[in-house]
Amino acid sequence: MNVFNIIGPVMIGPSSSHTAGACRLGRVVNKVIGDHQIKELTIQLSGSFARTFQGHGTDRALLAGIMGYHSWSEEIRDAMKIATERGIHYTFVPQDISGAHPNTARVTYVLDNGTKGMVEGASIGGGNIRVDRIDGMEVNFTGDSNTLLVLHKDTPGVIANVTNLMYWRYGDLNIGNFRLSRKEKGGQALMTIEIDQLPPAQLIDDLKKMENIDNAIMIRAI
Repeated sequence: MNVFNIIGPVMIGPSSSHTAGACRLGRVVNKVIGDHQIKELTIQLSGSFARTFQGHGTDRALLAGIMGYHSWSEEIRDAMKIATERGIHYTFVPQDISGAHPNTARVTYVLDNGTKGMVEGASIGGGNIRVDRIDGMEVNFTGDSNTLLVLHKDTPGVIANVTNLMYWRYGDLNIGNFRLSRKEKGGQALMTIEIDQLPPAQLIDDLKKMENIDNAIMIRAI
């Protein structure tokens, strides 16, 4: 346990779960979309998020995080105005998600290049988060560690190729957690690899060049 767990996050209030955690969830979306510009956002709010999002500033916090701001950024207060100025069309949909954590948000986005995507996660208390799904595939990470997402074809040898590359070319990296998700056998699959260290940017370039790898994203610890 660290100081963050004891006293909570540095934040613009009023709630660590409903504002700080929401902002951190938004920052995961920001990392997933990278340098692209968002055109449209639909943010589904479930459970207590759906019932208190305006009073607790969950809507502003999520928007701010998606635009790259931190839980302590003063821009949270003006997140809606900033989003409008950036040409982002956003909609909040208070609607429960079956079986989801009470503080869950499902963010669906459309980028300027036409790419569509979805990130779903929960604020689990004290500003801590859990990311549950990306583009319909189950994941399970907190954002506390540097997290490598590798989208690939579900074919024999791909996982071994990725881990061998990390070992032989980037031997100082230590994998703290690994998870594989897939919608169907032989289709697309997603590796979620939590790493103790921050790897060099060259790792992402090397992964993208590998056979059967569709994309690779590094989400730095948030």
